[in-house]
Amino acid sequence: MPVLSHHEVPQTREHERTELDRIRRTYEHRQNSIPQDRYSRTNPAHLYALHEREVVMASLLRAAGLPTLAGLRMLDIGCGRGATLRQYLEYDADPARLWGIDLLPAFNRQAHSLAPHLRVACASAAELPFPDGSFDFVSQFVLFTSVLSGDMKRQMAREIQRVLVRGGRFLWYDFAYNNPRNPNVRGIRLAEVRELFPGFSIASRRITLAPPLGRAIGCFGPALYYFASKMRFLCTHYLCLLEKQ
Repeated sequence: MPVLSHHEVPQTREHERTELDRIRRTYEHRQNSIPQDRYSRTNPAHLYALHEREVVMASLLRAAGLPTLAGLRMLDIGCGRGATLRQYLEYDADPARLWGIDLLPAFNRQAHSLAPHLRVACASAAELPFPDGSFDFVSQFVLFTSVLSGDMKRQMAREIQRVLVRGGRFLWYDFAYNNPRNPNVRGIRLAEVRELFPGFSIASRRITLAPPLGRAIGCFGPALYYFASKMRFLCTHYLCLLEKQ
């Protein structure tokens, strides 16, 4: 397994510290302002969106020749409470080869509490504390759109490229459009994903109903939700599997 190696990454620059502080404040505020059941699995719209995302993820993995995640050295960036890490175990990921990082200490503590056997560190995606070529598979779920600084997004992308081996895969899930009600996020289209990761091949799918619409129709059951989600112009996120060439 890769070893945490803080001395091998540059010191955080002032503008990065400012952006990191903004992100921390934003997430701390979200914890107190978002309805408690918004991201609960008992919330139908959230549950259906999770199911749709997993089905598409499994399809992309299988198409890339990855019917299992066994044996891969894996890193989930912005792992939160570790839900994605725990999901990877269902795909035969080896717990000893699985890492997660998150910026917020509270999320790290919860991830450790829920799965003490998994490795989770408190770190910034702009300064990954791992040596070059440490991982075969890296993922991020709705992390890049929380970063407003273009310089920091490019630095994060460089760090992901650095820690991935040649031929390694990067799983991306994020939304493509700005949220007029939330100035602390910025949508990322496919063209920008390609700019951030030049030289990577990319397979992409547009998924996930616009959240307000999903919440409005989720209470009517999965059939209507999944039917509407087939209308791609109603979907706001991209799920992509990139490969480092």
